Amino acid sequence: MDKIRSLTGMPDYSEKSEIDGVAAKLFHVENSLKEIFKSFNINEIRTPALERTSLFQRSVGDFSDIVNKELYSFKDKNDRSITLRPEGTAGVIRHIVENNLESYSNKFWYMGPMWRYERPQKGRYRQFNQAGIEYLGYEEGLAELELMSVVCLIIKKLNIKNSLIKINHLGNESTKAEFAEAIKNYFEPYKSSLDEIDIDRLKSNPLRLLDTKNKDLQKVLTNAPVLTDFLPKSSINLLNKIKDSFQDFEIEIDPTLVRGLDYYNGFVFEAISNDLGAQSSFLGGGRYDNLSSQLGGKIMNSIGMAIGLERISEISNIETDKKNRASFIILAGVDHTKAYKMAHELRSINENVILETHLSSSSLKAELRRANKYKSQMAFIIGEEELKNNKILIKDLKNESNEQKNVSYDELIKIYKNL
Repeated sequence: MDKIRSLTGMPDYSEKSEIDGVAAKLFHVENSLKEIFKSFNINEIRTPALERTSLFQRSVGDFSDIVNKELYSFKDKNDRSITLRPEGTAGVIRHIVENNLESYSNKFWYMGPMWRYERPQKGRYRQFNQAGIEYLGYEEGLAELELMSVVCLIIKKLNIKNSLIKINHLGNESTKAEFAEAIKNYFEPYKSSLDEIDIDRLKSNPLRLLDTKNKDLQKVLTNAPVLTDFLPKSSINLLNKIKDSFQDFEIEIDPTLVRGLDYYNGFVFEAISNDLGAQSSFLGGGRYDNLSSQLGGKIMNSIGMAIGLERISEISNIETDKKNRASFIILAGVDHTKAYKMAHELRSINENVILETHLSSSSLKAELRRANKYKSQMAFIIGEEELKNNKILIKDLKNESNEQKNVSYDELIKIYKNL
């Protein structure tokens, strides 16, 4: 019978069978990000993986690549079109609107799998993991500064090298409309060379053309109007304030940065690293004050960002496990109940040590081989004689000498507390 295999672009992650060596780093990065989010008093939110397709059509935009090409959509048994979430923001805002929470201020973080039907590539699969934060009910100004503080702390804590933070401002509604009209006029002579999707973008949201990956179109954009020339002074001041506030980090104002989703307005940003190659962005976001009203709610000041966990794990330079490791080896013939009680008590007195209890009944030589493979610094060995005398044999596995000594259980408690 043929083996059942996973779907294309939907990887398993396990420290025993790592994909590209990324699993251990991915798990560690997730824990590090949670610690950062909690340090800013951001609360966790969990939204469903499945949503109505209309949620993403209305939020992300009918002319975005996500809606046109990448949605995992299908009909359920009631003939409703439902979709595996391609991003996290829309679900969070749907939750706010559905529960009439637009009048309250909230700071949320989330983490989990997302789905996009695109060609699998390094650092981006059809099922990928994303973390995000959303600041809801906060006006422009201080929220931008705090969000950039989060970004800088992430880069520092994960020790990301060769990073650059790009920032821009899309202006208010009037400046955005004025700039969009200028882009339309600029592209009038080039209309015949545009493909169908770009013509639709020119009609619906001309700013999306600035986000193109088409190299020919990028050349056309060389002499296009520049967004920063249309911005009010307050927007320029905000960009300069952000740049000046984080001088320890590489930050540049990029007037071509618009982000890829239709709901952005105001301040936008992304962080890139040359270590990722062509797909260099590992986090990004911006302000989206009108999204809640587009989903049937009231206008609500909002800003947020998303982090590609596979991508950021690839470029993070952190030790995946700083804890000491030890092995608790129970030899054959020993009363396992008493031995496991000892191991349980040890774990409760020192959380800085990872203690693996060997569940097999192999020879001592085989168990020590396993402990070395597990990278244990020491082994606690208990046989029938040790158990009878309330003793433990401690074997040092860090040094070639492999020193060992018999100690009482009370002495072991003291040693274990200080590991």
